[in-house]
Amino acid sequence: MRVNKCIGWFLLSVMSSAVLTATAGQWRMENLDRGLIALRNSADTVFIGWRLLGKDSEDTVFNLYRVSDGGDEVKLNDQPLTNATCYIDANADFTGANEYFIRPVLNGGEGDRADSVKLNPNPSIRSYIPVPLETPQGYRPNDASVGDLDGDGKYEIVLHQAGRGRDNSQDGFTDSPILQAYELDGTLLWTIDLGRNIREGAHYTQFMVYDLDGDGAAEVACKTADGTVDGTGEVIGDRDADYRGSDGYILEGPEFLTVFDGRTGAALATADYIPARGDIESWGDDYGNRVDRFLACVAYLDGERPSLVMCRGYYERTTLAAWNWRDGMLTNIWTFDTGDGSDARKEYAGQGDHSLSVGDVDGDGRDEIVYGACTIDNDGTGLYSTGLGHGDALHMSDMDPTRPGMEIFNIHERPRHRHGVELRDAATGELIWSKEASDPGRGLAMDIDPRYPGYEAWAYGGGARGLWDIHGETISIKRPRSCNFGVWWDGDLLRELLDRNYIAKWNWEEGTETRLLTAEDCVSNNGSKANPCLCADILGDWREEVIWRTRDNDELRIFTTTLPTNHRMPTLMHDRQYRLSIAWQNVGYNQPAHPGFYLGADMDD
Repeated sequence: MRVNKCIGWFLLSVMSSAVLTATAGQWRMENLDRGLIALRNSADTVFIGWRLLGKDSEDTVFNLYRVSDGGDEVKLNDQPLTNATCYIDANADFTGANEYFIRPVLNGGEGDRADSVKLNPNPSIRSYIPVPLETPQGYRPNDASVGDLDGDGKYEIVLHQAGRGRDNSQDGFTDSPILQAYELDGTLLWTIDLGRNIREGAHYTQFMVYDLDGDGAAEVACKTADGTVDGTGEVIGDRDADYRGSDGYILEGPEFLTVFDGRTGAALATADYIPARGDIESWGDDYGNRVDRFLACVAYLDGERPSLVMCRGYYERTTLAAWNWRDGMLTNIWTFDTGDGSDARKEYAGQGDHSLSVGDVDGDGRDEIVYGACTIDNDGTGLYSTGLGHGDALHMSDMDPTRPGMEIFNIHERPRHRHGVELRDAATGELIWSKEASDPGRGLAMDIDPRYPGYEAWAYGGGARGLWDIHGETISIKRPRSCNFGVWWDGDLLRELLDRNYIAKWNWEEGTETRLLTAEDCVSNNGSKANPCLCADILGDWREEVIWRTRDNDELRIFTTTLPTNHRMPTLMHDRQYRLSIAWQNVGYNQPAHPGFYLGADMDD
């Protein structure tokens, strides 16, 4: 069963004519280049990595070339490279510039020269690419996302620059949230100032970066208000409006949803945000905390084209509004609201988390939105509600390769039941196993121990103890001290621990962590959440990059592994669920991305 599931994902990804179901066609993968990187990883060697694309034939192999200062081309491999899409060049001449490029080879024929990358003379030994910033005075880089903003097959970075902020539960004035777009060389493309009528904090500004209309270039969408200034200097609504109360909360005035052009930051369309605040108390309090809890995502609701889903509320009243941005029109296609008076929707109230997930849980080719302890179907109706309530961490993937479909690992804050930590069936919500915990605040699931099939899971807080296998059995009293994030970094198929400014390997025999990387002079974001700006497979082979900010806030650093691997697979960004996970990673309490297929140590290549 495991082999079939893994191969099945690969075939759906690489076959451009794949049909997902009888009623839904194939989704549109991004048109990406090879993402070629070259970094000096020792005194006399260079690491080169590139993408295998979802559209590549399984028989596609590669030739790698080095170009010297004088223009001489040298093929580095005697036979086409058939295994992993990375290579160690042990013969580079560091007295001059080195340029590398690749040519795909199919059926013995060499294709056109693909991307090239230059390694400058006397390069330093480092595992990161610097991205200089133009950070506004008093601001610091926070969450980031990526998208191909100009349609050239390369990712650009959209960065949330955060000034003085406040949690929803705290009164006080904040600075205006700012979004900036950068090329990977640090070229600033545009700046959007969301204005005084959008509060700064983790729960307010959830920004989606995605090609929503299928024209090959990504848009940026987020909540806006009177006084928002787009990337061309145009003002949305009333420039002079100020709806801030004496306590700093913003509980009146119009609220908008705006789609911005990825190339210029220009506002393309603006609509009223759905739903409006309405009665503040209907969200769970009377002072403005729970009414301004926002989430967002992108989902292929029809199985073929992406839709934008903007959300509000999760402690009590819960709403999701789906939008299409197509042919220059922003259209609301459905709204799910537990406050609409429908008895059928009342059981979905109060089930949301500080994050969400998106994936095709029921196998119909269309995406559902996993909204914490409940799931909303692609047509805007409720699929199921577990009734287990709010939580702080949520993970969804094919965690157990021995059972069909995907699983969800979820923790629940101050539960009124004995299922504080639980694993459930993603399609039905059926409980697979659970653990008692009175108030778990952290929970993580990923494959870190090769001795046990499937993912391992652990949690912190509320009395949670030990490390569990995918069946809920305790396999170790010891567990990683990190419970925040994960990253595929070294050469095997296990996932590594990512926390604060370091990456570590779980030593399953000793029950300890081994440090693999410390990002010197870099810091994490969002307090105890301690997450990077972004963790995603944005360059090189299928393994993930980590973007941290420097301590002085003047630079982003894209850390990429320079460790070789023997495993070959398409870029994770061409797996639909993983790509959509990167789009929502900046939402609320950032969570690591998971693919829609099993990726673990016992995966059959």
